[in-house]
Amino acid sequence: MSTTTENTDLHLSHLDEDGKVQMVDVSHKSATSRSATARAVVRLSPAAYQLLSAQHNAKGEVLNTARVAGVLAAKRCAELIPMCHSLPLDFVGIDFESDAAAGTIAVLATCRTRYTTGVEMEAMTACSIAALTIYDMCKAADKGIVIEQTRLLEKTGGKSGTWTAQL
Repeated sequence: MSTTTENTDLHLSHLDEDGKVQMVDVSHKSATSRSATARAVVRLSPAAYQLLSAQHNAKGEVLNTARVAGVLAAKRCAELIPMCHSLPLDFVGIDFESDAAAGTIAVLATCRTRYTTGVEMEAMTACSIAALTIYDMCKAADKGIVIEQTRLLEKTGGKSGTWTAQL
């Protein structure tokens, strides 16, 4: 882990002093520009990768469907993760990096807002659902598809500043 701002006050913010679950109160925070980027890797068999790359999939164009699913997931993050705040998202972008030699598709999800709390969960949710959509659309060719290395790459804004994953 690499940070530009060190946090010396480590605690689980979704637990109160008695250890009970709580939604974090962000009413006292200022709205600032915030962004987050997450990444997941989808590892396919050579046959499934070839079908995806050639777009010969009976369920339609795989990556565009995954892109739409990722955007929808970011917008519904607060409905899926109990203590997540509903955020006004200014941007959700889903990109893909193909590696034919490895038989992988990397999913990159970036979310931005100007709000009182960060968008890390939205980026992670978007990335995860886009990857799961690729699995769903390619499972007829390969049930052994693996989704791996789902992680936050970077977050900016807010009190804690910028955090960048050490790759």
